[in-house]
Amino acid sequence: MRTFLGVLLGLLLLAGGIVSGVYITGGQPALERITAGHLPATGIAPFADAATTPSPPAAPASPSSPAPGDGGDAKILFYRDPMGLPEISATAKKDWMGMDYLPVYDTPTGTAPAAGDTGKGRILYYRNPMGLPNVSYEPKKDSMGMDYIPVYENEAGQDDNVVKISLDKVQKLGVRTAAAAIRPLTRAIRATGTIQPDESRQVVVTSKFDGWVQHLEVDKTGAAVEPGQVMLELVSPELQLAQQEFIRQKSISPQRAEAAAQHLKTLGLSDNQIAALDELKHTTPTVPVLAPEVGQVVEKMAIEGARVAAGEPLYRLVDFSRVWVIAEVYEQDLPLVQVGQQGEIELDAYPGERFKGEITFIYPTLNPATRTAKVRVELDNPDGRLKANMFAAVQLSADMASAGALSVPESAILDTGKRQTVLVERGEGRYEPREVAVGRRADGYVEILKGIAKDEKVVVSANFLIDAESNLQAAFKAFTAGDTPAAEAKP
Repeated sequence: MRTFLGVLLGLLLLAGGIVSGVYITGGQPALERITAGHLPATGIAPFADAATTPSPPAAPASPSSPAPGDGGDAKILFYRDPMGLPEISATAKKDWMGMDYLPVYDTPTGTAPAAGDTGKGRILYYRNPMGLPNVSYEPKKDSMGMDYIPVYENEAGQDDNVVKISLDKVQKLGVRTAAAAIRPLTRAIRATGTIQPDESRQVVVTSKFDGWVQHLEVDKTGAAVEPGQVMLELVSPELQLAQQEFIRQKSISPQRAEAAAQHLKTLGLSDNQIAALDELKHTTPTVPVLAPEVGQVVEKMAIEGARVAAGEPLYRLVDFSRVWVIAEVYEQDLPLVQVGQQGEIELDAYPGERFKGEITFIYPTLNPATRTAKVRVELDNPDGRLKANMFAAVQLSADMASAGALSVPESAILDTGKRQTVLVERGEGRYEPREVAVGRRADGYVEILKGIAKDEKVVVSANFLIDAESNLQAAFKAFTAGDTPAAEAKP
């Protein structure tokens, strides 16, 4: 029990000695501030105070003369323990290890102002060179031996939204920039389609009278025919009567012969066939059926010896010298597609070869299942290499802004989904995150509607690393929002 009372008495005497020493060296104001908990601090600031000025100094003692090289007007308020202990002194002194007490000046940071006029104002604090949430009120080095970076009064006010990175770190990260410029935006629209015959180059060969197929001149599918070529011969009692009437009326009067000739034309005879009847005194047993257009037989319905009714199709001919490509274009690309626009077609059958065509029609309906619309591209096929139903890959070039638009490379945009930002280079390793409004995208570039001006340089590579630094600084500001530095508080 006596031992415990002795220890307690010793602690009380020690506390009384400390208070008496503080009172003697700093006076009653210093004692009152220490009692209130306002002790000078140094070293690494707490995380929440990383972006603010340091904690307020203790009560000022009698002003002293400026420290050598401090710039002229700063005054020493008191001296604090070099090891950060809660001990102050009104005069210069040494601690028990022989280290000089550190002066505390009447500046917002409590440190001596920088020598000379740098144009940036006084140094408020020093921040970690690697962007960590550590600050110091005195020059120091980090664990890697890198100097802490000073933050000046003017610089801190102007660069609240600027990320600063050392130049050697910029080189290590591989940061590249590109200038915003006026560029023509051309977008490549890709679609798939198939080769189809030209509908305007198809014809069906029919008989305009009843009869029987006497002989087939064209008897195979795929045969190529020319206009006026005999395709088959028919025997028709109806046509024989019409021929006899023409021969009889020809001997009576020219007017009646002309009327009979018109009847033969309605039955499908050509002018040459009717003229041949003028030289005949009697009718022919068979009448040839001629090809009306050039083309290739894709369907053959006529069979030798079969009966043929008037209007019944005998052949279907298609001219493949010009074909269509029916392409499926997505809904969002339709505003960029116009009639007369040029396109390039690639076929699996001819790899590495491109065929050029022109858009002649945009179909007015949309496929609700695929959300695509059909676009017709016409192209020449003189050698017949393009076959019906071949698969085709179509590429259309859409000129989005012929006069040019302010644009930046697509990699410069940091897109969060709700907003888009770019990092604008400010020089000396300083980058400003800036929100922009983007427009059309084409050819690897993005149109900028507002946010940056022409010739401003934006980061196009390693920008996500700089953006991380920016977010870190924003977090510091959120922690310290609304804080008022105690050192600037009015008494």
